[in-house]
This record gives sequence, C-alpha cells and structure tokens, in this order.
Amino acid sequence: MSRFSLKGRTALVTGGARGCGLAFARGLAEAGADVAVFDVVPPEEGFHSIEKECGVRTAYYKVDVSSQESLEEGFANFQKDFDNALDICVPCAGINRHTPFLEFTYKDYQDLLSINVLGLYFTAQLAAKQMITNKTKHGSIILVASMASHIAVRSQLCSAYCGTKGAVRSMCPAIAKEVAEYVS
Repeated sequence: MSRFSLKGRTALVTGGARGCGLAFARGLAEAGADVAVFDVVPPEEGFHSIEKECGVRTAYYKVDVSSQESLEEGFANFQKDFDNALDICVPCAGINRHTPFLEFTYKDYQDLLSINVLGLYFTAQLAAKQMITNKTKHGSIILVASMASHIAVRSQLCSAYCGTKGAVRSMCPAIAKEVAEYVS
C-alpha cells in the first residue's frame, strides 16, 4: 500500500459496523486514514482491532441514517470529535428484504427507500456541505450501489432492493455534476 496512502485523511463510513461497510472502513484504515463509522448496530469485533492494527484513530457512532435527526446529530458529534475534518465519505448503509414482489408491503419498501436511498443521499449531502465549507482538497464521496442495479436474480427475491440500488447508480453522476462547481 505504499503507493496509495491516506495518512492524515479522515473518512466516514455509514453501515461500517459489519459487512461491506466494515470492509471499506478497514481498507481505508489500512491505507492510513482515520475512520469514523455510523451504524445502528454495535460494531463487530473486527472493527475494534482496526485502530491498533493500523495505527489510526477510529470511532463508532450509533446513527440511524433513515432518521434526519439522528444523521444530523451524528454528523455534529463526528465534526466535534474530528475537528471538522472530512476527506472521504462512503455512504454504505443498506438493507434488503428477501420477500417476493407479490408479498412486498408498502412499509417494507419505505424502509428500503429510507435507508438505501434517502440515508445515502443525505449522508452524501451533509458530507459535501462539510467538505465545501472546509475547502477540502481532493475530497471523495463514494456512493455504494450494487450489481443488483444492473442484474435481477429471481432466486434472491430482490426487486425492491434492485430499485433502490438503481436509484443510487442514477444519482451518482447527477450529484457529481452539481458538486463539481464547488471544487477547484
């Protein structure tokens, strides 16, 4: 990793307590970034070893990205604890319900939308605002979608999930174009 260093950079990963989010958090830490994680569940054991193994600072915040209040409070605490530093944001929190299309409820779909789409969108928005305010150089917001935005697999019963990840894939270039005017 000597050719790729994030030493001195600060990263935020939502959904970083386990799964793909934890893998992103670990990868960023291995490259030298300090890493903060937002999640509704306590982090897996692997998260607690990152700080010692990688020699970086880590922090966990209990944040529900589907709640505007929780997300804003999480950002406020993160900003305070990390002196407003934010170089990399990976909105990775997501859920799926393996329920057949004909049985999926309105509430089920609202849950997926509020986490997979709205949570990601407003995490990216708060991160962009912080980076613009801080005049962050070389800031990155990495939106995480899924192959499910390209491919539907009947056995996975994921029609609603596919839709939410398709939304993420579609919003990525639009957000990039809107934020580009603030980046030098």
